[in-house]
Amino acid sequence: MAKASKLKKALKIIGGVIVFFTLPTLLLFGFIYFKYNEELPTGQQGPKAEQLANKMLKSLDESAYLNTDYIEWTFKGRQKYKWYKSDNTCEVYWKDFTVILDLENRNNSKVFVLEQEYNGIEKQEYITKAENYFNNDSFWLVAPYKVLDEGTERRIVITEDHKEALLVTYKSGGTTPGDSYLWHFDDEGKPKSFQMWVDILPIKGLEATWENWTTTESGAQLPTFHKLLILGIEITDIKGLKM
Repeated sequence: MAKASKLKKALKIIGGVIVFFTLPTLLLFGFIYFKYNEELPTGQQGPKAEQLANKMLKSLDESAYLNTDYIEWTFKGRQKYKWYKSDNTCEVYWKDFTVILDLENRNNSKVFVLEQEYNGIEKQEYITKAENYFNNDSFWLVAPYKVLDEGTERRIVITEDHKEALLVTYKSGGTTPGDSYLWHFDDEGKPKSFQMWVDILPIKGLEATWENWTTTESGAQLPTFHKLLILGIEITDIKGLKM
């Protein structure tokens, strides 16, 4: 009986600890969900949507970005990138790993561990991980320049405050095709934030800012900070060169 009593007491303690840590999390998630979750707006395709997309690109001087051959940056202090944009290759660095991604033919990609080339059974896993890092982290850097990419669909949306917003849906490409982003603009047509309807986020319509823009040596305009709820996403060590 004593052992059963001790077991019962231990289970109560464990149960209490689980509730103590999980209940606040569940309550917070519920609060955020009901406060921010939104249905994906519909919007209207057509010339007005295309004009709004081109207005955004003009505000950012798209030609300077297109003529940028090399971009370097560090994402949240964790992953570092050297993107040879004109050659369609990128060096991805994290922890003890370096992957030289061939963005046209992944089979030509190379993996290095502690600066030694690696061709073991996990090579393809490291390449896939580097691709996922690149797709995510480069999007937070250059997403405005991708609104006319092949496989995208654009719609104009009139917001509750009677302003024009641009809904961009990625029908193909990237890591998670089907994701949608609703761009909001300042008075000059420059992007100031977007809302996200993406598979990896359970709450739909969360808004992230696009701010603290910097102009690289090549003239490309790139953001250095995003605010998502109480979280900050920093992008540092940005370089953009025309070779």
